[in-house]
Amino acid sequence: MQEHIWEKEYSDPKLITLSDIPASCIKDFVRFMRKEQNLELDNLNILDLGCGNAKNSFYIAEQGLNNKITGVEISKTALKYAYELVPEGNFIKQSIGTALPLTNESFDIILDVTSSNSLNESESAIYLREITRLLKPSGYFFLRALCKDGDKNAQTLLKTNPGVEKDTYIMPEIGLTERVFSKEDLIATYSFFGQPLYLDKETHYTKFGGRSYKRNFWVGVWENS
Repeated sequence: MQEHIWEKEYSDPKLITLSDIPASCIKDFVRFMRKEQNLELDNLNILDLGCGNAKNSFYIAEQGLNNKITGVEISKTALKYAYELVPEGNFIKQSIGTALPLTNESFDIILDVTSSNSLNESESAIYLREITRLLKPSGYFFLRALCKDGDKNAQTLLKTNPGVEKDTYIMPEIGLTERVFSKEDLIATYSFFGQPLYLDKETHYTKFGGRSYKRNFWVGVWENS
């Protein structure tokens, strides 16, 4: 658990962006669900893991009627922003690497937008068990995760600032430990959902310490079949 780091980050952002604009991959996810899965975006229970200010789940909820958002977030400052954006949301201050006080098979969509990459291995095991427990049959799991393949910055950090666990590094200055995934490891990690409906790689640039860093991400969707 790295609560103090995330609380500091939301109070004085260095990596995150506190806008209300959803991630572009979430907009792509909505288009995919409508065009390829023919999903009506109404009456959905959406679970947003590591929700931050809830901009991503809010965007999905706004696409239809009677959609409900539950967000789990470790930073109290982030939750303050989430309640400002979604006053009617159900937000839980808790690590996503712990057992959640939520009912089995109660969510149509679960989102993890670059959140679980900061869990350690024991927390990840609980997180994986929880998303399996909470997603409805035929529900959808959306993931954006840090990519190891072809990311020179990640490769450098793995060498110069290695963490104690597999494929982890410690972000300089802020001290955040992050996990990066090869394609093979990512597919294996979520294999209990079967093969992804799609799995793509995208690139973004992050400003940190006055410099711009290239970061690669995996973006994938699984159906709980």
